[in-house]
Amino acid sequence: MNPADLLDAGSGAIVGFVLGLIGGGGSILAVPLMIYVVGIASTHVAIGTSAIAVAGSALVNLLPHWRGGRVKWRCAGVFAASGVAGALGGSSLAKLVDGDKLLFLFALLMLVIGALMLRKRKGEGDQGVRLTAGTARHLLPRLIVGGALTGLLSGFFGIGGGFLIVPVLMMVTGMPLVSAIGSSLVSVFAFGASTAANYAISGLVDWRLAAIFVGGAALGGALGAAVGRLPFMQRKALQPLFAVVVMAVGLFTLSRSISAWA
Repeated sequence: MNPADLLDAGSGAIVGFVLGLIGGGGSILAVPLMIYVVGIASTHVAIGTSAIAVAGSALVNLLPHWRGGRVKWRCAGVFAASGVAGALGGSSLAKLVDGDKLLFLFALLMLVIGALMLRKRKGEGDQGVRLTAGTARHLLPRLIVGGALTGLLSGFFGIGGGFLIVPVLMMVTGMPLVSAIGSSLVSVFAFGASTAANYAISGLVDWRLAAIFVGGAALGGALGAAVGRLPFMQRKALQPLFAVVVMAVGLFTLSRSISAWA
């Protein structure tokens, strides 16, 4: 492996470690890492390539939630299916935007997500919520609209959007936090895969770097999960720290891309 491959694998390991340790948020760092660490010159290629990593990481993390019965499959399926159209539309729109301006907007998003991560989430909710013939009248429209809007944002920026999907799922269905986290990964995978496919059609995916990144993310995720199980480790206490890191990276990215609007 050359130095760029090692940086790519290391970047993937960082994203995977964060996902394994605190259960989400790491994918927001994928695009800045690919641009400023791996050295991908094109913002669009960085977004398209990172979308594959986002989808792969979500699929790996979905399995334990599935086995643990923490996925509301009907709600998650409708939300993800409606969001795929949004993700395709968002990613198509993003390809028309200048790369530096897109990176500037991405930096603003990082600041917003970092601020949202600092807020405490309530875990209460209705564990028994189900999408059935009886509940479809009020649940189905909410799931479709919520999925489409979050898919649009996810596709435009090439992110998993878990920190947006989770609160939206809780809001539109009333499910508890633990179910929303597990169910959100279905959408994260679907949105990431749709975005990656759209960019791949335009030749804006570096498949080799994507494969190395995903491999690093898998190793980092296993390590992060192992560290998170240590008796002295408090995952909730780490989330505010990571939120500060996301905002710091966002400010750095903002400073590097603000000239696009000059």
